[in-house]
Amino acid sequence: MSLPVAAPTHLTPAEYLAWERKADFKNEYLNRAIIAMSGASRAHNRITVNIILRLGNLLDDLEYSLYAGDLRVRAGGADSYLYPDILVVCGPARFEDDVFDTLLNPAVVIEVLSPSTEARDRGEKFAQYRQLASLQEYILISQDSVHVEHYLRQGPQWLLTEFRDIEDVLPIVSVECKLPLKHIYRHVAFPDKSEN
Repeated sequence: MSLPVAAPTHLTPAEYLAWERKADFKNEYLNRAIIAMSGASRAHNRITVNIILRLGNLLDDLEYSLYAGDLRVRAGGADSYLYPDILVVCGPARFEDDVFDTLLNPAVVIEVLSPSTEARDRGEKFAQYRQLASLQEYILISQDSVHVEHYLRQGPQWLLTEFRDIEDVLPIVSVECKLPLKHIYRHVAFPDKSEN
């Protein structure tokens, strides 16, 4: 096992990509700053698996590709390279180069919110993703309570719809499917708020 190498502090996008491809752990490159990725909680993993299983079945044999976790997205021009939790591509996937590990055209990006990443997911990362012409939907999912935020592109604007009831159904418009929240949160135990 090799020891982790400290992230360089100032890299060009090309230098980051070359360095990241050799790294033993994932690092995002957000507005030219390197951010180490940490592990995910049990709830975060459960929600991600639930969505992948459900979407995988719904999108089977259609003109969509579903990716999770380890596929990087170039966003904001070349200022940022990000690792979303789940991606959906409509039509052929386009990649930055022949290594096929950096996607250029996601239609749907789904992030499961963690305490350490929530502010970035809502702010800086969403700002970078919005610059992708291909992106039609950005979905944020809480792991601590039933709460899904769905941003849908409407021309130059983004329409926000929130879902807070376990019986709600999340429409994913660009891939013409619906995802019941009871499937998203299947086998997820929430923290007991009364203990606080």
